[in-house]
Amino acid sequence: MDEVSVGDYILSGGEPAALVIVDAVARLIPGVLGNFESALNDSYMNQLLGAPSYTRPAEYEGLKVPEVLVSGNHREIEKFRRREAIKKCLKHRPDLLKSADLTDEEIEYIRSIDDKIEL
Repeated sequence: MDEVSVGDYILSGGEPAALVIVDAVARLIPGVLGNFESALNDSYMNQLLGAPSYTRPAEYEGLKVPEVLVSGNHREIEKFRRREAIKKCLKHRPDLLKSADLTDEEIEYIRSIDDKIEL
């Protein structure tokens, strides 16, 4: 018998954990997601946590979507999202960075934020 963990927390019963597993597996079935390509950018798919998501309007209650995300420059948008994911990992899961496939530029970026991290 295999043991499966859905995280380090306590639930009220087995049902919520079962729903988490059903959802995680169902996402892999063609047609379940509106666009399967979007799943390729989910957290952990690229060995990092996901970058923050923004929506419309571009400004809400004084908070603005970063300019790069509305620029239309797909290369810069991807670079921005990757850096945001790296920052999120540094804050919440620095252990993920040790096994992530990072470029030399990304390693330098990490060291510019936290020179004590070991990669």
